[in-house]
Amino acid sequence: MDKKDLIKVEISGIPVSSSVSGGGFALLLKEVDGDRTMPIIIGHFEAQAIAFEIEGLKPPRPLTHELFKTVLEALNYSIEYVVINELRDSTFLAKIKLDTEEIDEIDSRPSDAIALALKFHAPIYIAKEVMDEIGFVPKLNEMEEITDFEGMEFNEDEDSGEAEDADETTGKEEQLKKLHKALDEAVNNEEFEKAAELRDKIKNLEISNLN
Repeated sequence: MDKKDLIKVEISGIPVSSSVSGGGFALLLKEVDGDRTMPIIIGHFEAQAIAFEIEGLKPPRPLTHELFKTVLEALNYSIEYVVINELRDSTFLAKIKLDTEEIDEIDSRPSDAIALALKFHAPIYIAKEVMDEIGFVPKLNEMEEITDFEGMEFNEDEDSGEAEDADETTGKEEQLKKLHKALDEAVNNEEFEKAAELRDKIKNLEISNLN
């Protein structure tokens, strides 16, 4: 595709969406040189792969995207860019462009393309016509609806009530320590769905510490 018809985007969040059946993830892609955002609903496994890469988490054994990266590198290929190029029957389609003219753009699901782009530090694009059709400038209340974390409150220890009168900042620091410990254990035990949920809780709590 001609680069002038593409809009470069970056990931602005992977919140749990309570409006999605089964509690899916709304991957939020924001244009780099603009204010529009485009959400793409993705599954748990794909969200985990993307979240792990963003957070720099390494599972004990390579997952599918890590395996595909290893195979490409063994064949001396890299990813030049990925692009969400089409919206067809309410389904987003994507392409992966390798750093060779000998291979055409490869069809892909957007979530897989984005996960691989992160692993290769490759740019992510959206076709201009797709962004023009779906992209929007979110208002504050719309972002709150998209980033609804209802039902994901951290279950504290039984004695946590004794600290109700303690300093709020100290309480959050202790909670973050517990979350990070639980996250490490989940990754080591290959409980990737649990790890993704813990990652979101940590991120949400860290943001609240800045307010």
